[in-house]
Parts: sequence; structure tokens; C-alpha cells
Amino acid sequence: MALDFDSARLPNPNLTEAHEAWRTQLRRFIDTEIAPFADDWDEAGAMPDALWPRAAAVGLLGLGYPEAYGGTSEGIDSWYHWITAEELARFAVGGVNASLMVHGIGLPPVINWGSEAMKQVVAPPVLAGEKHISLAITEPGGGSDVAALSTTAVRDGDHYVVNGSKTYITGGMRADWVSTAVRTGGEGARGVSMLLIPTDAEGFSRTPLDRKMGWWASDTATLYFDNVRVPVENLIGREHQGFLVIMTNFNSERMGMAAAMEALGRVCLEEAVTWAQERRTFGKRLADHQVIRHKIAQMKQKLNATQAYLRACYEAIEAGQGNPGDIALLKVQASETMEFCAREAMQVLGGVGYLRGNRVERIYREVRVNAIGGGSEEIMRDLAARQYGL
Repeated sequence: MALDFDSARLPNPNLTEAHEAWRTQLRRFIDTEIAPFADDWDEAGAMPDALWPRAAAVGLLGLGYPEAYGGTSEGIDSWYHWITAEELARFAVGGVNASLMVHGIGLPPVINWGSEAMKQVVAPPVLAGEKHISLAITEPGGGSDVAALSTTAVRDGDHYVVNGSKTYITGGMRADWVSTAVRTGGEGARGVSMLLIPTDAEGFSRTPLDRKMGWWASDTATLYFDNVRVPVENLIGREHQGFLVIMTNFNSERMGMAAAMEALGRVCLEEAVTWAQERRTFGKRLADHQVIRHKIAQMKQKLNATQAYLRACYEAIEAGQGNPGDIALLKVQASETMEFCAREAMQVLGGVGYLRGNRVERIYREVRVNAIGGGSEEIMRDLAARQYGL
């Protein structure tokens, strides 16, 4: 049996013909509209505006969102989202996925907690690929310590006046709205609220962060709020209860990241196996050297474990029993597996893996953004320990 991206996937009895039909449809779109151009987009540090409407037309942007706003939610379960994360990881240009799918973290606060009027204004154009929304949590003075954020929103009649800044905001240069965490009350989590802030508001500005190790195709920004007046009706959820909105959002983000990281590990496995079977050293194939065979076997071992963990967490979510602690440790498991596979594949490929333009080189560079983004490995372990009552 060959060890490629598909054959290295463990069987999953939860998948139906409908799930596999979605995989086929999505893969056809990606192989036609994204994969042939992704390298060039990454080098250019930009993606064409036309990609979003095309992704919307194939059902990618609206997957799992209510039909009332242009999405497709009937019959959509966790397995559709796992397949989507896998397929978007297969061409291994993380910046494309990060920007194309950033509404996946920016829009759910609006859908799940916003007013009906807010949903009607924002969701349809975002799901059609005509407008863009990002999530603004991280600040220059702090990352994972969300409860300590310092951007303020002070009530002034029918508006909040927002002052502060956010940074490392994926899709921030393109966004028409940002779902933004602000401090409306005292210290700690109980003083945090969420506001939908339009980027054309007076006093809002942004600058690009373009000197990045990876995710070059993704626009990343620092956002500035200088007495930005935001209507009170733009409050997402209830005042001082934004921390609940943020924490709820994180679980789905971490599941998607974990699924993508496992798939990226399988890309590394596929590249290593292909090269090991083709490359000859000391009179025989690399694959005939025991040390290389053991590297590949250990990659597969760790990928198997991560896939099994993913399946267990998705099954728990489907049963309404998702555990934030287990999800946090899953993200750690996935980032460690991705890092191991990237390192070992790089060792197998040798010099050819060090040159830009191949999937392993890019994945190796992008390990850290996956291990840090959405909650760093260290924070995830501590979160799990607290969830388990330690």
C-alpha cells in the first residue's frame, strides 16, 4: 500500500457518501482554482479579490451557516468541517487558507450572538464573498491573556467611543468589519465586551504586517482605534459578557486548526515517501535505508494517534459533549505532530527540501504560527489543567 495523503488517512465510519461527495467537489475546486496559483500568490503576498466569490459559489464560504443568510447548514456536521480543513491544507500554502477562511472566526460571533439586524447586514455579503470580516482580539501588549485586554469602549449616549489597538489580525487589511474585543467595565474577564466595528468608521486606521516567517499570502494587520464612535446596537451579545463569546469561538477555531495541522503532517509524509522511493544514495533507494524507513514509520505512528484523537473530539462534539480541555490538548498534539513530521520530512528531502517552492519547506516555516495562533501550546496545556480541576 502506498503512503500518500489519502491512503495515510485512517478509516472513519462516520463518513457517508454525502461527505465524500463534498470532498470530491471541494478538491476539484481547489485543484482548479487555488493549487496551481498558490505558490505565486504566496510569493506576491496577495490573493485576487475574485477568489472569494468563486469560493462562495462552490459552497465553501457558506458551509455550516444558516440558509437565511446565504449559507448551507442542513445536514452539515463536524465531518464536513474536518474534510474542509484537510482539503485546504493539501496544497500547503497556509496564508491562502488563513485569509480565505478568516470569516470562520470573524463571523460566528455575529451569527451566534448578534442581533437579527446585524446578521442581515453582515452575513449575506460575507458569505457571498463580496465583503470581509475579521476577528480582533490580540493586542500589542498581550496575546493569550484575553482577560487583560486594554482597548476601551466608553459609553457616550447612543455610541461607544473606542480607543486602543489590535495586532496580528488575520485579514485585517481587507476587512470591512472587525468583531472586536473591548473593555467596557472593570478589570478581568467580566469587563470585556464584543463590538462589531466597521472599518470605514472615522478614527479607524490600519497598517500591514508583512515581514512574516510564513503565511505570506495572508494579509495581517495592526488596527488602531482613535475615538472611534460605534453605535450601541453594534454590541455583540450583552455588555460585559464578551468573554463568553470569545471562549465559545475558540473551540471551533482550535478544532479546525488541529484538523489542518494533521493534514499538513500527512503532506510531509507523502513528500518524504515519494522522495525516499526516488532518491538513490550509496547504491540503493533512500527508502531501503533502515534509518529512513524508521523516520517514515514514526511519522505515520504520530499521525495515526492524532487522527484518532481528532475523531474522538469530533464525536464528542457531535454528541454535545465537547470538552474544552480535550480540544486544547488536541491542538497541542496536532502542532507537535506537524512539527515532527515537518522536521523529519526535511531531513529525508535534504537540500531539495531547503529550497523555496516545495510544500515541506513552507510547512516547516509555518509550524510556529500554527503552534502559537489560536492559543499557544503552553496556554493550551494550562487551560486543560484548569478544565480538569487541577
